[in-house]
Amino acid sequence: MRPVMKISDRDVLLVIDVQNDFCTGGALAVPGGEKVIPAINRIAQRFGNMVLTQDWHPGDHVSFASNHTGKQPFQTIELDYGTQVLWPPHCVQGSSGAEFHRDLDVTRASLVVRKGFRRGIDSYSALVENDKRTPTGLLGYLRERELKTVFVAGLALDFCVRFSAEDARKAGFEVVVIEEACRGIDLDGSVAAAHRSFRDLGISIVGAEAFL
Repeated sequence: MRPVMKISDRDVLLVIDVQNDFCTGGALAVPGGEKVIPAINRIAQRFGNMVLTQDWHPGDHVSFASNHTGKQPFQTIELDYGTQVLWPPHCVQGSSGAEFHRDLDVTRASLVVRKGFRRGIDSYSALVENDKRTPTGLLGYLRERELKTVFVAGLALDFCVRFSAEDARKAGFEVVVIEEACRGIDLDGSVAAAHRSFRDLGISIVGAEAFL
């Protein structure tokens, strides 16, 4: 038997982008995306601190393939902050696709962080946008609340979950990824790359059974 994870008031559950457009039938559906919801809802009951993130793009966002003549989704372009994957339009501000999935229990959340609302910068991470300079405000919140360990769940494992976990670790937090409460896109080996990164940075990976 694995030990049950002890959760304290210095721990926070960070739930990434469980929105309609990332679930089955959505504009950028992660395979089985909505299947993370029962695990997240159950695990959240163990936490006194919970933060949700929400992709929140303007319609003319730079990451949308439709805003670049001749470009197709999943191709890349070079921006001043580096290589940017082009996505189908998704999580457009005020749209039903941008809403949290109806089955996600949002009532325990003390904060919702909207990201990707600046037209010219994509934002995978919950802490820092893709230029690696523009903060979302979450880092200040975590430090002001004197939180120590960030448990990460949600969508997608190999993009927004990965970037959020990496940035929290680099900022000095202990970080735990709850793998069974995540799903990945797996674009050109991106899930395996995420696992290598977690290992290299000392980010722990646990299963949902640790919270039973």
